[in-house]
Amino acid sequence: MIHIHNHEDVVCVEGIVKRQGRDSSVYVYLTDGMMIDTGPKTIEASLIPFYQSSSFESVVLTHSHEDHVGGAAWIEAHLHVPIYIHDKGVARCAQRADYPVYRQLTWGIRDPFPAHSLGKSFHSRTLDWKVLETPGHARDHIALIHEKTGRLFAGDLFLGTKTNVILREESIPTLMDSLRLVLSHDFQALYCAHAGYIPNGKTMLHQKLEHLENLTGEILHLYSKGLAAGEINRTLFPGHLPIIDISEGEFDSLHIVTSVLASLDQREGHFPDTSNGRFR
Repeated sequence: MIHIHNHEDVVCVEGIVKRQGRDSSVYVYLTDGMMIDTGPKTIEASLIPFYQSSSFESVVLTHSHEDHVGGAAWIEAHLHVPIYIHDKGVARCAQRADYPVYRQLTWGIRDPFPAHSLGKSFHSRTLDWKVLETPGHARDHIALIHEKTGRLFAGDLFLGTKTNVILREESIPTLMDSLRLVLSHDFQALYCAHAGYIPNGKTMLHQKLEHLENLTGEILHLYSKGLAAGEINRTLFPGHLPIIDISEGEFDSLHIVTSVLASLDQREGHFPDTSNGRFR
């Protein structure tokens, strides 16, 4: 099921993925002959009529996670539109999908597809966009910004102002650096891959960064008092979210704590051992 909204000169296609009694929104955007992300495989059948009826000459992927690239293989094969992604995602896109079953059930099993490497800028039909490298959520994550129109396509950089769980591979310190990079540019509207159109996007990104900075401060304070990672996690995140069990720990609040401590310990010449939530 999809819903189509229009904001400014951007077509916003909201796909609704139903799983275990919950609805999850994921967005595909189209502006100036450029599509940003393609949605997951599970709603490809609903998105194909939109792909077919739309005029676009390029697809830019914010990163290679399956909820963003599920329709890329169909677009490349049937519409022969080139797909672009950060250099670190090119090889991954060409390979068969390799991610846990719970994610396959939610987002589908995406097909391999060829992709071209993005540079530091990208030209759509009439506009030149800055390509900002924004790792933290994923190694190949990018954001697209056009400062004259004040638009930012942020992929999964935002999601919300509060962060309670992250993937095992994510890094909170790296994510904060990416937020600071984006916030050093001029923009107003933010187009998030899951939260949709946010007119006061810069304000909301500032709030997210402030939240993560405060959270980092709390983690480091508790660590300085001698608490181990697991103890810090239970102190700061006393609830147990269902996604932790559903993902078998791939999503967990503990990863927020360990990513902060890993960054600290590596600077001091120590190395994390997270098997039991402790460091050595």
